[in-house]
Amino acid sequence: MSLGSNDYLNNYLMPSLYDTSYIYSPSDFANLLLNHYTRQILALYNVGLRKFFLAGVGPIGCIPYELGIGQAAFFGEAPVGHCVDSVNQMLGTLNDGLLSLVGQLNSNHPGAIFVYGNTYGAVGSILNTPAAYGFTVVDRGCCSLGNSQGQLTCLPGTTPCPNRNQYVFWDAYHTTEAANSILAHRAFAGGPPDCYPINLQQLALI
Repeated sequence: MSLGSNDYLNNYLMPSLYDTSYIYSPSDFANLLLNHYTRQILALYNVGLRKFFLAGVGPIGCIPYELGIGQAAFFGEAPVGHCVDSVNQMLGTLNDGLLSLVGQLNSNHPGAIFVYGNTYGAVGSILNTPAAYGFTVVDRGCCSLGNSQGQLTCLPGTTPCPNRNQYVFWDAYHTTEAANSILAHRAFAGGPPDCYPINLQQLALI
């Protein structure tokens, strides 16, 4: 399960359209999401699911969309094209809370297993050391338009980049197949801090 990114991108970080950020502080909004998330997880548990992989939210302050709309410049943090630290910091409460929730769920539901996926750390590792993973472009999408090729996502008729395996991001929001392959491998076979308390390979064997 992967929830939370769109709640920020399409709601909390759009104050001109939604008043959520005026009503809730970043930590209160994260706790609100965690409460809803918990109810949804338990609803699935109640219909028989017993193995859960709960992925945290990645560093959305570094996606091309955020770079392209100049959120960093808007917040007075950095020029357009740089990660928005204030957005990434908002995710700490949510991801830390989800990790804590996994521990609680495992303690309270011994017949099930809940696993936390550290998406933030895994994506952050790629963005911080892209060459180690074979990437050369981390700040714009392979198939996007606008500033940082991130203001508009991939549209019909748009010609994508010819070297997509060198890009971390496919469009304004989503990682490429090459990046997803790395993230999937880390979720499947990685140890702490990629997954807690076990990885997907170990989960599948239970």
